[in-house]
Amino acid sequence: MLLAILTDIHANRPALSACFEDAAVFNPGRYIFLGDYVGYGAEPEWVLDTIMRFVAEGAIAVRGNHDAAATGTLRQRMRPDAQAVIDWTKPRLTARHIEFLNRLPLTAELAGCYFAHANPWEPEEWDYILTPADASFALAVVPHKFIFCGHAHDPALYSVSNLGKASHCVPQPGQPLPLDGPNRWLAIPGSAGQPRDGNTAAAYALFDTDTQVLTYRRVPYDTAAATAVMRAAGLPEVLAQRLERAG
Repeated sequence: MLLAILTDIHANRPALSACFEDAAVFNPGRYIFLGDYVGYGAEPEWVLDTIMRFVAEGAIAVRGNHDAAATGTLRQRMRPDAQAVIDWTKPRLTARHIEFLNRLPLTAELAGCYFAHANPWEPEEWDYILTPADASFALAVVPHKFIFCGHAHDPALYSVSNLGKASHCVPQPGQPLPLDGPNRWLAIPGSAGQPRDGNTAAAYALFDTDTQVLTYRRVPYDTAAATAVMRAAGLPEVLAQRLERAG
């Protein structure tokens, strides 16, 4: 089965729409959403309505820290600019949106894959996976051969050999990567709605569970449209600028 895996959409309608248009070419059998549907961006209602529709049709979705913040269940403090957007978002969400976010699990599993927004060791604490050591620890916590996480925003691929050696690479978009063999893998698809690696294109990944081939995707989208809506809503200017420079 071909999985389309998206994460960190952050209320960015143009970016999510572009990812869906790109993924449709490959006809994925199932969509996987790794959290943070809201926050930073200015179209949370549309994004949540869309994710809810996909989940009703069989997609898998897990909760992110911004989603928890929007429902008032996040224990950790956020940066002032991030909190400002959450405060702006809360009154715009309907009871259906809140119920949907509150019911989302922190983790999910499918076809030998493990999915979480941040990490598998304490998913509700939202620690990042940023190094091979982090990935090695994550892979030691669960038995799955493949882990997919978001939260870090930058695309990355980690592997651990059967001898315990961990390695890391920055994947090239569009290059099929066979993940067969004895190694275990942790993949971060990158952010669909707020890339931070200097490339403004939306990021997501395709994974074929039958052939065990992973392909990272980058999709250009209308960043000007996304930032225009943010500015019109009066969201912090620094966040619009961050989207424009992808960093």
